[in-house]
Amino acid sequence: MNSADLREAATFLWHLRCAGELIDALPDRLRPQTLEDGYAIQDEMVNIARDAGQTVIGWKIAATSKAGQRHIGVNEPLAGRLFSGFLLQNGARLPAGPLHMRVAEAEFAFVMERDLPPRAEAYDVDEVRAAVADLHLAIEIPDARFERFAEIGPAQIAADDSFASWFVLGPKVHHWRELDLARQPAAIFRNGTVAAEGTGANALDGPCIALTWLANHLIRHGPGLLANDIVTTGTCVTPVEIHTGDKIVAEFPGLGQLAMEFI
Repeated sequence: MNSADLREAATFLWHLRCAGELIDALPDRLRPQTLEDGYAIQDEMVNIARDAGQTVIGWKIAATSKAGQRHIGVNEPLAGRLFSGFLLQNGARLPAGPLHMRVAEAEFAFVMERDLPPRAEAYDVDEVRAAVADLHLAIEIPDARFERFAEIGPAQIAADDSFASWFVLGPKVHHWRELDLARQPAAIFRNGTVAAEGTGANALDGPCIALTWLANHLIRHGPGLLANDIVTTGTCVTPVEIHTGDKIVAEFPGLGQLAMEFI
């Protein structure tokens, strides 16, 4: 794809995202045929968002479980950007009507203390952990700009910012370096009833492993991880379906909880 087509595709997808509109697929001329082109469209979306007054505040990792990969027809995780206008605070209220996927996910989110720039050799888990400032509890509300999002393939998913949308950054986890995050339980309560349970291992065998995957992905596809980047590392539970009027609480026993409401 040439630079003009990349920009047009990114502009189109950004408009759909902001307007809450859906399509079946990108027009043939703008449809990425390779994962590289999909990520190139996502890269161009950064410029489109900046023109609209939004900045990149970090990254999300999609499809971090085998079940999640099967659901959307991919065989590897995918990375997407988090944008400033879609960051919510604990206790936020969000209209459910414009959402298409309509699911909530309980996640761990790291905040980076220092850069992990592109380099020739891969980063290991210890290096990546050492570059982290803080760990937070989080809720992600992914969403798609495609009507049949499970059928569009990895290239268009990457172009669609890997289904990034709303994100709630919750309380900080103290002494997280002493914890086995892969074994940490998590649950989502919907209107006071447990709707899903799981552990940190659901996210690519553990949140620190997922973060390391992203650091090494960004060696090949992007600017590297930067200080102050927020990284949400994938859902610890099966995504929970939500509807108007639902109150969602993500609980991480022993660590805390956070909540949001759909109106």
